[in-house]
Amino acid sequence: MVFSSNVFLFLFLPIFLGLYYLSGARYRNLLILIGSYSFYAWWRVDFLLLFVAVTLWNYGFGLRIYRAGVRTKAAQRWVLWGVAGNLATLGYFKYANFGVANINKVMEAAGFEPFVLTHVILPIGISFYIFQSLSYLIDVYRGDTEPTENLINFAAFIALFPQLIAGPVLRYKDLADQFTDRTHSIDKFSEGATRFMQGFVKKVFIADTLAPLVDHCFALSNPSTGDAWLGMLAYTAQLYFDFSGYSDMAIGLGLMMGFRFMENFNQPYISQSITEFWRRWHISLSTWLRDYLYVPLGGNRHGTFNTYRNLFLTMLLGGFWHGANWTFLIWGAWHGTWLAIERALGVKAAPRVLNPFKWAFTFLLVMLGWVIFRAENLDIAWRMYSAMFSFNGWQLSELNSANINDLQIATLVIAYLVLAVCGVREFNRHRSSKRPEKDATLGSDPVISSTTATASVMAQQNPAMAQTLVRTALFLLFCASLLKLSAQSYSPFLYFQF
Repeated sequence: MVFSSNVFLFLFLPIFLGLYYLSGARYRNLLILIGSYSFYAWWRVDFLLLFVAVTLWNYGFGLRIYRAGVRTKAAQRWVLWGVAGNLATLGYFKYANFGVANINKVMEAAGFEPFVLTHVILPIGISFYIFQSLSYLIDVYRGDTEPTENLINFAAFIALFPQLIAGPVLRYKDLADQFTDRTHSIDKFSEGATRFMQGFVKKVFIADTLAPLVDHCFALSNPSTGDAWLGMLAYTAQLYFDFSGYSDMAIGLGLMMGFRFMENFNQPYISQSITEFWRRWHISLSTWLRDYLYVPLGGNRHGTFNTYRNLFLTMLLGGFWHGANWTFLIWGAWHGTWLAIERALGVKAAPRVLNPFKWAFTFLLVMLGWVIFRAENLDIAWRMYSAMFSFNGWQLSELNSANINDLQIATLVIAYLVLAVCGVREFNRHRSSKRPEKDATLGSDPVISSTTATASVMAQQNPAMAQTLVRTALFLLFCASLLKLSAQSYSPFLYFQF
């Protein structure tokens, strides 16, 4: 079951929310657990057993670590066993096929018989709930949080269906109080519903419309330069609107249930360095990698070389977390290399002034990384890169032109206009918070600036009317997206495969 499906929107969600608000406060966490398990079991009932086993494993080890004492040797042994069990589970289900396939290639080249392994199915959401479990055990060991003895509350945290499949990556220490005492109000529910609709429109109206265009470009056996660049630009927009749309929906659903999750995106495409990009893109993952991988590796505490090494290894492993494929390892190495270079050059993560060259260069680096991230294998990635830089013609190939329609091109243009408007607004907000006085160095597009200024004036003069207009427009777009969803057969999220 996915959020962008009629079953979820018109059956699961209304029933769940109805029962949730009709039940007493003491039963709501139990209802969350039942609803989340039902949501997960809709995919495959048998993998629900694995989910329950992981939950019980971490619940038990969390208590044992705490009872052994914060940062004691006994607690260290328990946390090592707990972490090892989680990593072994993730390693088997996510990387067994990849490992055996690569070992077999070496063995066949050496003249030996290959191993035979039954294909291992990747459980959906396993990367996210394993990471949440790991952070729980480590936080208990560090003394950053106390474990809960309430199994229902802990199981509900691990299984919380709004973020179960594709994040944000939550930490128990941030939600512990909300599981015991959270507020519910009409304003909070309304905020959540608005946020959910916003994410739904981003996903269905923009990302899903761009998906066929991306698929056609990356499927070409002999793409032109125009095909390759169009595919890269389209995937850059598709991935952002798809993944940030899911995060918006997850955050919105959380608000409708009384929870407030951390933000996961903050206009990443306005970044002027890769360092800034990772402070704006998939924020819950980047902070997780910093706190539970980069810092334990030594961070920047043991000299310049070790700092660069730790940055590179963190992103390399972060790339491999995304999937069992050489493409993800190379993508992680790409970002790790640039993070190390920027560290060496002393690049600031949040500059106050827009430098068009730095922005364009960073955006190009990000897009080039997305090509290998999207490619199914190294051959396809190489084919796309070769076409991009062979400059064999900016015209689209006949095969690609035949599969692309005007709606897809128009949606791509709209996507980048939205990114531009939202990016300028976020940069102005950030700049004004750093520098209250007027700064004329931004050099933004006059059309975008005037549009933003007009909306700002309207909001100041009549905030109620401005808010009503925005919500009405969003609701109409949401209704249009519902009609579009009903016309298409399936609308999976890109991060479901991770």
